[in-house]
Amino acid sequence: MSCDAERREVVALVMAAGVASRFGSDKRRHVMADGRTMLATILGAILPAYPRVCLVVRPGEPLAWLDSELVGTLRCLEAPHAERGLGASLGDAFRELNRHGETAVAAAVILADMPWLTMRTCERLNRHAEAGRIVIPQHAGRRGHPVLFGRNFWEELASLEGGEGAREVVARHRQAMVLIDVDDAGIWRDVDFSGDLPDGG
Repeated sequence: MSCDAERREVVALVMAAGVASRFGSDKRRHVMADGRTMLATILGAILPAYPRVCLVVRPGEPLAWLDSELVGTLRCLEAPHAERGLGASLGDAFRELNRHGETAVAAAVILADMPWLTMRTCERLNRHAEAGRIVIPQHAGRRGHPVLFGRNFWEELASLEGGEGAREVVARHRQAMVLIDVDDAGIWRDVDFSGDLPDGG
């Protein structure tokens, strides 16, 4: 690995601890048109882009339904405060990264209900990662995910205890934001309701 590649190493945090109440069932397990679950689809797309992928789940949650080969490539991080919302799950996840001495220069926050995200987009964003940057993709004038948080912001993210996510952290550090234009509507195309999926998944 080159020195530049090592400096820009990014760890992925796949946020999969939500309850998906609006979808009506566990949307992570929804079977897409190709026969894979939604979670397997997003993981299959992003795994080649990151040296380490952490799946953020609720404590003690069984993952027997997820492909065993995929599970073997992941590190599961438990989010004991997930019921408080995405912000609390992020706080739990970043506390775990800090506690385990994660060495990556940045962490990519990826939502588990965005099955159309592409590896190419992830790799492009990774090239802009730095410890003092918050890298955000945008397409057609809209921002999306993954959002890459440089490690300079990890302690602040670890203090999150609730809310909808890391928006306040981003707002406090606008000077650190780097917006990257991508040709990928998958960065903001998520699944909240079953009707968000085309026929057949």
